[in-house]
Amino acid sequence: MIVARAVGAALAGLGVRTVFGVVGSGNFHVTNALVEHGARFVAARHEGGAATMADAYARLSGEVGVVTVHQGPGLTNALTGITEAAKSRTPLLVLAAEAAEPRSNFHIGQSALAEAVGAVATRVESPATAVADAVRAYRLAATGRRTVLLNLPLGVQGQEASTPDDAHPAVSGEFAPGGEAAAEPSAAAAGALAEVLAGARRPVFIAGRGARRARREIEGLADRAGALLATSAVARGLFNGSPWNLDVSGGFASPLAAELIRGADVVVSWGCALNMWTTRHGALVDPSATVVQVDLDAAAIGAHHRADLAVTGDTAATARAVTALLDEAGHPESRRTPELAARIAREVAWRDVPYADTTGGGRVDPRTLSIALDDLLPAERVLSVDSGNFMGYPSMFLSVPDENGFCFTQAFQSIGLGLATAVGAALARPDRLPVAALGDGGALMGAAELETVVRLGLPMVIVIYDDEAYGAEVHHFAPGGHPLDQVRFPPADFAAIGRGFGCAAVTVTEPADLGPVSTWLDGPRDRPLLIHAKVVADRGSWWLEEAFRGH
Repeated sequence: MIVARAVGAALAGLGVRTVFGVVGSGNFHVTNALVEHGARFVAARHEGGAATMADAYARLSGEVGVVTVHQGPGLTNALTGITEAAKSRTPLLVLAAEAAEPRSNFHIGQSALAEAVGAVATRVESPATAVADAVRAYRLAATGRRTVLLNLPLGVQGQEASTPDDAHPAVSGEFAPGGEAAAEPSAAAAGALAEVLAGARRPVFIAGRGARRARREIEGLADRAGALLATSAVARGLFNGSPWNLDVSGGFASPLAAELIRGADVVVSWGCALNMWTTRHGALVDPSATVVQVDLDAAAIGAHHRADLAVTGDTAATARAVTALLDEAGHPESRRTPELAARIAREVAWRDVPYADTTGGGRVDPRTLSIALDDLLPAERVLSVDSGNFMGYPSMFLSVPDENGFCFTQAFQSIGLGLATAVGAALARPDRLPVAALGDGGALMGAAELETVVRLGLPMVIVIYDDEAYGAEVHHFAPGGHPLDQVRFPPADFAAIGRGFGCAAVTVTEPADLGPVSTWLDGPRDRPLLIHAKVVADRGSWWLEEAFRGH
């Protein structure tokens, strides 16, 4: 068996079930080997889309995402998606053919490119080590939660692999993600956190992506400590159903959520970076509050915000350990009262915050649009959101069923990733209605993947919030009197574009135009639905105004 085929067989043996990519001559054989050994290959129309699909798939499936690309331009095309994954610590394996000959027009410093964006670079070094090299790269992605580039040199790929097909260690599946033991916190750190919580009167817990599999443990500790619950944007939905859920902390926080978080005397971060977005540039954390950060990665603690107490350990294991100590110490006083629970139920959701509907003149208020869609679309949905001025509206006015119903590829804040994100999310959660929320700029950047959505037969709802501009730049620079011609564009008929790719489509300028959405939802949903919403664009969104205060 040649090296390329041995690598593909080994990875399939480790449990790789889905692979995204664009196939060229350099990654043809490894991709075919993956398929022959049971993996599903999803062909994207651009490598950037393929990388983002694999990223989203990994986030919601719990598996290592895998993307396969051609040497040179295949990797450079994928680089923005790889950067997003690396910044998000997504377990992603990038299989890239490599032209090692400097005179090849495909030759570039692929390892240097990967390392420059925060990924880990590895290589198949020889026929003798090929399978072991592949297993090592997969293991690093799975257990280290890293984005890993595995270079496959063209000169090595075609050689005979030294390890027989039936003898390589990959088939054991010993490196399946999630198999690592939970890292327990030190007894001293757990005791210190228990002491802080025992003395707290207004604690708030903020959970991030690192806590998405620790809901039960964190909620149990919150019940014992009398804490209110919030999440970072990427973990939205984690505490759905709890009467003490404040939803998202940061720029997306509703007025009541912001008020209650600011009032905390203890803030405990669980697998959350506490970056400027989650803390509103620090303004959501009272200067006198005690800040505790719990994270597996010691280097992440204090990276963005002061941490008065650092606890290195798995979030679930830490919550269990501290709960046991609080059980011994007794119950603290709590601000959890029936009156506060009623206020949270009544006010914490953005759709319950009063606003003046600005629909009119051929444009729909994005809040009114989003609330209407929230009422129309099934609750069991998986929502993926692109970046841009518009993104707070779908993120906060469209509800999600749980933390696996929201996919937010925003660590790099690149526009154009939303549609590909929705494809990966849809394949990871085929039991839910996929919803892609895009701005007009990002929609056009990622439009090639409309063909992928149609070809795969995904029953996706694609909502384009069209303000005929790069809205963030318009609202950033307009107050200074700067010319905006470079960031404003003539109207585009997105409904016609969608129909051209094979979507059903409707243009919306007021809520009454949403009738065809109900018709589509009634079935058979045999093709995607594109909603071209011409939205009011007279001012920046609330979250953008907040974000600009820190720029």
